[in-house]
Amino acid sequence: MQTIDFSPFYRSTVGFDRVFNRLDTLVGQEAKTYPPYNIERTGEDAYRISIAVAGFANGDIAIETKENSLVVKGAKPAETAEKAREFLHRGIAERAFELRFQLADYVEVQGATLENGLLHLELKRELPESKKPRTIQINAGTQASIEDQSVN
Repeated sequence: MQTIDFSPFYRSTVGFDRVFNRLDTLVGQEAKTYPPYNIERTGEDAYRISIAVAGFANGDIAIETKENSLVVKGAKPAETAEKAREFLHRGIAERAFELRFQLADYVEVQGATLENGLLHLELKRELPESKKPRTIQINAGTQASIEDQSVN
């Protein structure tokens, strides 16, 4: 396993310390590969997570957000004796899963849809007015010269 040193970036950034701390913690963790998923940017402040959940129905999937984390869990109900199936080849896993995503500040889940075996989670980043960038006007200062400050 390769070790990546992020310390040079700490010196050249201000206020982005958390980003590199998170990258440091992710280096040692094993990546989850089931189920496969995509994360795409759909607008300036809009994102979509698409998760391949073939074989799962709406009732088999739970989505939960708490603080800055998003958890997607999927589990099929146990098969009963009368519904037992005999597979000649089983390529669709349908095994239980749990995916965790760390959301950035002010990112909210707007909705979720399940279509064609893909679960789409729509995310939107909405900054409060107090956090939005604002332009500061520079006023021209008037300096009084020494001649204007004569004493009688």
